[in-house]
Amino acid sequence: MRYAVVIEKAGNNFSAYVPDLPGCIATGATVPEVENEIRDAIRFHIEGLRADGLDVPKGVSLAE
Repeated sequence: MRYAVVIEKAGNNFSAYVPDLPGCIATGATVPEVENEIRDAIRFHIEGLRADGLDVPKGVSLAE
């Protein structure tokens, strides 16, 4: 499944979040670092939802 990711400059670092997975966030010192961290966060978030017996939201947000 694919999800849109929003990456923003946050002070001296970068932050990322996934609009379709509330609470799924990551930070990093560089864009490549935050991209790697958010990939891990998405996997972990989905594993947690499944472990708790919850539905995994579909990726419906669009990105340009």
